[in-house]
Amino acid sequence: MEPAKLVEGFEFDDHTTSDVRVCFKLIDEQPEWFSCHSPVLSQNSKYFADRLGQNDIRSNACVEIECPRIEYDHYVKVLKLMYLPGESIVDSFDSVKAAVGVLRASNSLGCKSVTKGCIAYIEAASWDENEEEEILEVARSLGSEAESLLARLQAPSADAVKNVFISAVRFATCMETPFPPFLDDLKTSAQEQIDFMIHEDDDTALVTMDEDVRSVVQEGLAKLFSGLRAQLAMLATEFDLSPDQAEKRILCSLADIDWIANLLAKIEMMHSFVSGWSEISDNVLSVVQDKKYTSGLWAVKAKLIEVTGKALDAVGYGTVVLPASSRVHLLKTWLPYIQTTKRLLDENIKDEMSLQMDSDMFQNIESAIVSMVLAFPSDDQADILSEWMKKAEQFRYPDLTEAFEVWCYRTKTAKRRMVGGLNSASNPTVSFRA
Repeated sequence: MEPAKLVEGFEFDDHTTSDVRVCFKLIDEQPEWFSCHSPVLSQNSKYFADRLGQNDIRSNACVEIECPRIEYDHYVKVLKLMYLPGESIVDSFDSVKAAVGVLRASNSLGCKSVTKGCIAYIEAASWDENEEEEILEVARSLGSEAESLLARLQAPSADAVKNVFISAVRFATCMETPFPPFLDDLKTSAQEQIDFMIHEDDDTALVTMDEDVRSVVQEGLAKLFSGLRAQLAMLATEFDLSPDQAEKRILCSLADIDWIANLLAKIEMMHSFVSGWSEISDNVLSVVQDKKYTSGLWAVKAKLIEVTGKALDAVGYGTVVLPASSRVHLLKTWLPYIQTTKRLLDENIKDEMSLQMDSDMFQNIESAIVSMVLAFPSDDQADILSEWMKKAEQFRYPDLTEAFEVWCYRTKTAKRRMVGGLNSASNPTVSFRA
């Protein structure tokens, strides 16, 4: 490194004018001596000022310092930087890694001007994750001098996190209108970062339970539902022009709805998703089941099963509590569609180009349906089960055998139970035991 300007007329490693030699000792290696000047060392380093103030050092005019091999180059650079004016130190670095190494060395030698230059460079540069860990380790030993570094490393305030979260939700749900297509990648990134931000911890819980955040999420959900309905309204025209593009747009809307369903499940807002999905179900099915799309839109049809599965799961296992009439309507609306679509997909499974569906997903949906049926009023259970048995040869899915067996047992014992209850009410018997 060539010095930008000599300090007090001295030049590093100038044998003709130096009055002290510095050596960074390495184990089992030949030491290298550097010619230095005591005024420069004393002025810029507390360590050297203390050492040079000792009589034995003055007489020998040399300073030996034990140095780890990995830090050797950094200590040597500290010596060189002490010969530069303070404003030039920042410009001497070309990487964060090098600046961190020099910062460690300068801190150990008590070189305030070099330490200040290192901090200024590091604070203004970008870091990777590994460098950040090193910076944090060094910063802990710097005291108040490290405030500018710690400002970037410290966790933001709850209000700051909340504001970013709200902005990300608005972006992830295309709430800003119009939403340019070229921002789709950024929308995906926003969704991914929201998923990362809601990993369970106390601070995140405070944000996601905030009413302002939940209100924006609710608004985003409504936006996505209305966006899907708008896409479906234009589907017929767009399908005639370009079937692939039309299907891609519908899939994009469903992918966003699928994403927000996962988000709502994590922040305990699935009731909003299930209610909204139930409201638009008739409209969605009336469009997708049109004869125009009998041999097309398979990816869309499959994605609809996946999204609906989340609603059925939430209702079937009690995450979302709905009146019996709403639960029955939801299942009766989607069950025939799920049965028909799965059968058609299974028939085409040998075709290498056909859409492959996740068997575990269908198993989960089947389990949720069984749970839902078992929680219906007995007459509604009878309607579902009788219809299921009528179509058993045509549709083998879902398997409601368990629900059927439970219904039969309950039917057999229901009258006896009710009669027994009435007799007990009219002839109460009280028994006391010591």
